[in-house]
Amino acid sequence: MSAARNIELKARCPDLAAARAAAERHGARFVRVEHQRDTFFHARTGRLKLRERTWREGQETEDRSGAELIPYERSDTGGARESRYHVVPVIEPQALVAALGAALGIRGAVVKRRELWMWHNVRIHLDEVEGLGSFVEFEAVMLPGETDAEAHARVAALQATLGLADASMVPVAYADLLGL
Repeated sequence: MSAARNIELKARCPDLAAARAAAERHGARFVRVEHQRDTFFHARTGRLKLRERTWREGQETEDRSGAELIPYERSDTGGARESRYHVVPVIEPQALVAALGAALGIRGAVVKRRELWMWHNVRIHLDEVEGLGSFVEFEAVMLPGETDAEAHARVAALQATLGLADASMVPVAYADLLGL
């Protein structure tokens, strides 16, 4: 199975309320709020994380939860760049953390509140990351037949709409910013 691809961009954002309003005016639709814990493991290449998340759908009163193992590769350059990844559903996340921790070692964990919005095939993440602050992240998931140029154009349009200056771009993962 080949890796999925997206074009992504991450930026510091001191005003998530303004970013949210701009995304909504641009036609993005709100999906949900998730609480995520990403446990990062040492990997020979790229990055490897186990994402545990909880959320509510619509008018539900009970939280849903899920976990995924995500190995990915992305360059540490500013601006929009390609990411290649796999998403593997995990049934027993605590057991997997213990097993991978014993085999590979744990780098650390990133805890965040993520507000998810969608615009076309672009995921808009409004993130509040413990110990780091607030960020906006775009992930243009590559559709069959879509060119990189089309995905880059969508990301650039959102960057302009949300007023994210090039100086606010973040080239690395949250784990790297935390020194994990």
